[in-house]
Amino acid sequence: MNEITYDVVVIGGGPAGMAAGLKAADAGASTAIVERNAQLGGILRQCIHPGFGLTYFKEELTGPEYAQCFIDRVEDSPIKVYLGSMVLSIHHDDESGTSDVVFMSETGMVTLTAHAVILAMGCRERTRSEIKIPGSRPAGVFTAGLAQRYINIENLKPGSRFVILGSGDIGLIMARRLALEGFEVEGVYELMPYANGLHRNVKNCLEDFGIPLHLSTTVTRVIGKNRVEAVEVSQVDEQLHPIEGTQRTIPCDALLLSVGLIPENEVSAAAGVKLNPRTRGAVVDESLETTVPGIFSCGNVLHVHDLADNVTREAERAGAAAAAYAAGTLAATSENIPISAGGIASYVVPARLTRGEAAKLFFRVRRPVTRAHVRITVDGATALEGKPRSFIPSIMESFPLPAKLAAAAKESIEISVIEEDDDHE
Repeated sequence: MNEITYDVVVIGGGPAGMAAGLKAADAGASTAIVERNAQLGGILRQCIHPGFGLTYFKEELTGPEYAQCFIDRVEDSPIKVYLGSMVLSIHHDDESGTSDVVFMSETGMVTLTAHAVILAMGCRERTRSEIKIPGSRPAGVFTAGLAQRYINIENLKPGSRFVILGSGDIGLIMARRLALEGFEVEGVYELMPYANGLHRNVKNCLEDFGIPLHLSTTVTRVIGKNRVEAVEVSQVDEQLHPIEGTQRTIPCDALLLSVGLIPENEVSAAAGVKLNPRTRGAVVDESLETTVPGIFSCGNVLHVHDLADNVTREAERAGAAAAAYAAGTLAATSENIPISAGGIASYVVPARLTRGEAAKLFFRVRRPVTRAHVRITVDGATALEGKPRSFIPSIMESFPLPAKLAAAAKESIEISVIEEDDDHE
């Protein structure tokens, strides 16, 4: 088995992994990126639609163009890239403070010893088995991302008449893509009473193409023997249970699922990294360090982001912190103060404060609200409040935690999103 040592090893060569690796290398750390696919770029290689780079590069790019900007930089950097390499395990040694990253490649088993590791494995789509749709098991049921790969990369035709379940961004984007290819999109069906994708995608991908969005409606049965022949859809009540008598059958030969993303954290959990049950990502501090010293996490493997631009910025923070850790210049942890989400806030990243430093708190809300405000509570007392405004689940929000509040916290910090009506009851 080959054994090599680096200051920083990044697992994943998508937008997060490349940005993190570049930042670590820029800080002078010897850096390696381990990517399971044959090319860098991750999921962006198949995202041929525009909309990337608007905040990071101040110009609109397609997914492949956005990825290529970083691929070019990686190729011009001293970063060592291991392609076609599947990470099997991470073993942290408390005594030495280093971690061994073990992966399999065409040349055999390889072990990289790292002073710091960055988790940047991205996320995967939820499948039919995870949402438990009743009915038969015919061909023709795809995740939206798989259908996107078939059309954009493999030049394959997954079907002719489509029903899309779920209004996540990839489902909305695929509705437009299918329409542009001349396929029939019967409609997009969403379990919740609101769309889960960005508003711009609802307008640009559905409304502009005359594709209907059916809210509070879900697929309750798949029909077909060898191939999907139809699906049954039903309206749901406030408890999200199908309403008897609302069923209708829709002829189709393909069902696309856009029903959520799950961070790829099996290797992380096996390494002892504590996961947040809400996000299924790592529990990290303000430096994006996990509960295992020297292991950092960023991008969609940490929490599902709304924009690739936000993934890049977060990854750069992780890269800088990992390089500092490897060099011994990252401030030692002195506290372990939990940061929790309250009100209608669904989660918060980071979930703990260990260095008493200023931090930006990222969160999402559970449901849309027209008027609410952010409240920061330190040790049970209100310390800071934001101005009232609207919030929607599809947008990842952020709120600054000032250094003086971080330093003052002794027991707990909570970020809450408080509805105005609730606040005045």
